[in-house]
Amino acid sequence: MKNEADETQPQLDIGHEVGENNIHVLGLDIHNPVFLVSAILAVTLVVGTLLFQEQAAVVFGDMRTWITSTFDWFFVISANIFVLFCFAIALSKLGTIRLGGVSAKARYSYPGWLAMLFAAGVGIGLMFFGVLEPVTHTLNPPIGIDPADTDAARAVGMAAAINHWGLHAWAIYAVVGLSLAFFCFNRGLPLTLRSAFYPLIGNAVWGPFGHFVDIVAVLATLLGLAVSLGLGAEQIAGGLNYLFEVPTGDTTKVILIIGIISIALVSVVAGLDKGVKRLSEFNMGLAGALWLFVLIAGPTLVVLATIFNSVVDYLYYLPGLNNWIGREDTAFLHGWSTFYWAWWISWSPFVGMFIARVSYGRTVREFIIWALVIPTLIGLIWMSTFGGTALDQLLTDGYRGVADSVPELALFKMLERLPFAGIVSTISVVLIVIFFVTSADSGALVMDIITAGGKMDAPVQQRVFWCLLAGFVAVALMLGGGMTSLQALTISIGLPFGVVLLIMCFGLLKGLRAEHKALTESE
Repeated sequence: MKNEADETQPQLDIGHEVGENNIHVLGLDIHNPVFLVSAILAVTLVVGTLLFQEQAAVVFGDMRTWITSTFDWFFVISANIFVLFCFAIALSKLGTIRLGGVSAKARYSYPGWLAMLFAAGVGIGLMFFGVLEPVTHTLNPPIGIDPADTDAARAVGMAAAINHWGLHAWAIYAVVGLSLAFFCFNRGLPLTLRSAFYPLIGNAVWGPFGHFVDIVAVLATLLGLAVSLGLGAEQIAGGLNYLFEVPTGDTTKVILIIGIISIALVSVVAGLDKGVKRLSEFNMGLAGALWLFVLIAGPTLVVLATIFNSVVDYLYYLPGLNNWIGREDTAFLHGWSTFYWAWWISWSPFVGMFIARVSYGRTVREFIIWALVIPTLIGLIWMSTFGGTALDQLLTDGYRGVADSVPELALFKMLERLPFAGIVSTISVVLIVIFFVTSADSGALVMDIITAGGKMDAPVQQRVFWCLLAGFVAVALMLGGGMTSLQALTISIGLPFGVVLLIMCFGLLKGLRAEHKALTESE
């Protein structure tokens, strides 16, 4: 099978075709053993967690605490390295390399491309934490800032919130996405995690090590997606209860998960261009309309000033927030920052591969700008608008709706003080649902590609299988009370994958240098 790489570019003598080890059964095109082992392990893990809920909760909970506290230095250093690595690549001569070859043409417009990046990335998180985090970190400011100093607390609170959803988060995704896109589109390797290690270990990637990396990537994606679906159902149920007094019991949550998966299945069957792309563009348009409403209906001048100040404050506090030495705010460092870095790393196979899938034809520099810098700016503007409005309500008006609310109601409590609160909150629920739908269908696409040995045109029923499995796992865990345990387990995957990502940087750098050398010699 030919990949989408430009045949004029130097190709590796890999002795391996995409899908070479696949098994064709009942119309399926599955990679042996990744598909079977991943599916069996996922079911076994879920059943085991449900049968031994109390023990699993203790073990996974302790594991999460131990990892985030013991290896805080590793996560902070790694996240910093990823940011510096991305900027170094973009600003160097390697930034001119085009994904797919010198004559490759981008398949998606900038708006469509960016919409899909957010659909698979952090869009859903911004809906909830974009209001909650700025208020939380202002009331409990990190890095030794005195809460009584309102101006300083507000500045560092906003900077801390943006930091968790800014450069460091997107750099983790960019490293994985750029590695996979380069080795797939420029080297003809399968679009799977193992391909990023070919320059370092050669044909050994087709053996047990490669199987292990791909299987862990599938499990991380499946469990992370299932946990998000379960937590999302709880959050949407909370919003529906707040707006329409809909009961928040298990029945409501199960119906919500079924509804989200059903819509995602329609998108999955429609395919990337007609399904994920159109849904992502619609969602970004709706999110843009919501942002504009809050900007106009809220304290406009305060928000505009907050946006400007947040750029300055983010850059000013960036070194302090991403330093692990001598920190006294260990609760913040471990409970927030280290947790986020582990979470983003554990999600990097999913988001990174999806970003790679839709980035054919972009230059390395263009990729870094649009997959790292611009999403960070959008997140900054979003948090400054929504978080800035909530902070103004708190500090100027004394309104504590957000400060005293549970996390899933923070957005609705902020909107409560604005005009047309009921209508806008209802639209926000729809927006949240669609964000979860785009996460589900893009996650199914990624798991399908990995378990099909990197094939991007595998039978659609395989994507349907993974989408349904994610929904089933979410329902089972939610009803069985194992959601918290699996969330902790997903976070724990971030530790070994952090090492994998660091090694991936070396492989990518080696590949890009070889590419640039070959292109220079051919001129």
